[in-house]
Amino acid sequence: MTETPRQRQHRQTMADILRIAHQQLATEGSAGLSLRAIARELGLVSSAIYRYVPSRDELLTLLIEESYTAYGDAVEAAESRIRRDDLGRRWLTIGRAVRRWAVANPAEWALLYGSPVPGYKAPPERTTAAGSRVPLLILAVLADADLQPSADDPPMTAALHRELDRLRPQFPGDLKPEVLTRGLLGFSSLCGLVSLELFGQFTNTVTQFPGHLDHQLARLGTVLGLPEPS
Repeated sequence: MTETPRQRQHRQTMADILRIAHQQLATEGSAGLSLRAIARELGLVSSAIYRYVPSRDELLTLLIEESYTAYGDAVEAAESRIRRDDLGRRWLTIGRAVRRWAVANPAEWALLYGSPVPGYKAPPERTTAAGSRVPLLILAVLADADLQPSADDPPMTAALHRELDRLRPQFPGDLKPEVLTRGLLGFSSLCGLVSLELFGQFTNTVTQFPGHLDHQLARLGTVLGLPEPS
């Protein structure tokens, strides 16, 4: 279906709004997003921009959706190039791709994994699926490894076991609750390592970040139960 000039103009204006909003993220942070400032830069009267984006909360949601999509696309593309049976390499590649995207897009990483924006709550129906792509990719590696509970797994409360057991149909394969917790540990540890680097928390401690991440990913891979990369 051919776009009308009005539809084309609307699409272009939306693209410009999001481009400028990403620039604001980088310079002002999520709390400094301003629809009025975006309107000024576009040469619009302040009221006109609300025909495209009705509120700052909607702008934040659009930015989160766009960021999660770009992030998920980048990590999935990197992981897809690895041989399916090289499970350790797939895990290592996911971790490296997460860090690479975060370093290239620190403002967007902070929007996704930094401090919550006061007064804003992301609508789960629009952000949960996109935000689950990378953790699901990690769980898919564990599922392909056919991991099972072991004697090394620490005890789990009955309530937590029931909760994770209920969630199992949402995840790849037939991961037992004990294995799901390993996947959650892997994802949260990876995000923590990347965030500590980007937010300057390793100052005077670590400077060789790529090597440090690889070392910790190898350690985590052992905890997860994955083989070494081939």
